[in-house]
This record gives sequence, C-alpha cells and structure tokens, in this order.
Amino acid sequence: MTTKTHSQRMAAKKSVIDARIAKATEERGVVILLRGNGKGKSSSAFGTLMRSLGHGKTGAVVQFVKGRIATGEHKFFQAHTTIPWHVMGQGFTWETQDKERDIAAANQAWEVTRKLLQDNTIDMLVLDEMAYIFKYNYLPVEPVIEALRQRPAKQTVIITGRVMPDALVDYADTVSTVKDDGHAFRRGVKAQAGIEY
Repeated sequence: MTTKTHSQRMAAKKSVIDARIAKATEERGVVILLRGNGKGKSSSAFGTLMRSLGHGKTGAVVQFVKGRIATGEHKFFQAHTTIPWHVMGQGFTWETQDKERDIAAANQAWEVTRKLLQDNTIDMLVLDEMAYIFKYNYLPVEPVIEALRQRPAKQTVIITGRVMPDALVDYADTVSTVKDDGHAFRRGVKAQAGIEY
C-alpha cells in the first residue's frame, strides 16, 4: 500500500469517526456489565474505578461474594483512598454450602447497594460479583433495574459476574464479555496473591 493510499484510507476513517463523535452529545452516567467465564472482569472494573478516581471523581464498592480472603484490590484501595468499600460476601456458594446464609448476605449487600444508588455524591459504583445473586435466585433482577433507573443521572455503575440476566443486559449501556481461552489453574498452577486475588 502506498503512503498516499494509506493517507486516503485514514482520512476517510477519521471522517466516519468524527461524525460518530459529533452525534454522541448526551452526558450521563452509564451502566457497564463485565461478564463471561474469562479472567479479568473485576480487574477491569477496579481499573476503571482507578481511572475515575484519577480524574478527581468519587467512588464506592460493594463486593457481593468475595470476603473469605482479603483481596489485593481491597488492600490497595483502602491504603490509598477513602472510598466506601463494603465486603459483604461469605465466599462462593460451593464454599459456604449454606443457602439461607448466602441469601441473607445477598440481601444485606443489596440494602447497602440500594442506598449507594441513591447517593448523588458517588460518581462510580462497582458491584463486584453481583451477577451471582441473580444466577442463584437470591434476589430478583427487577428491583435492581428499577433502582438503576432511579439513580443519580451522573452516576456510573459497573456490575461484574459470569452470567447476567437478559433483562439487565438489555438495560445496560455497555456490555463486555470476557472469554476464557485458557487458565493457569487448569495447568495445575496454584491461585496466587496479586493475580487471582
């Protein structure tokens, strides 16, 4: 490809992208779903939260499942920020093996979340592993979508978890699916602090 041909292609591409940027005029918070069976959903959510904090915005976190082991992200954010961070989980369901306890923990986490969704001082709210409460029917999705609709206009919410209900996918602004093409654990590598938690 000649330099001239490349320049022409890039100019045409720039024109298309500029037109799309010109159409995107709405300013509001968005709902982002990070789903799939691949590794990196929570890491992406916390990276986005860090980016937001870097711009002077505020944030909060509710962890719906994690809680059995202190995670690196919790330690880091607690050491370097003052954002509200609620570790509400009792561990994964196969660890607790107590459905009533899991339902109670999910409902407590939802009560905390519901209040944060009404707080107009919070710019970004990360709901880590929230999808599990829908997958195991610990909480219906309808009140969550209604609370998302009623949240402050500028508040962005990120929800992570493997499987998301269709109604939540339909409501969300941005949906990213993290695919599993391989994992060290299946090769016999032990979960490591700083990588898995």
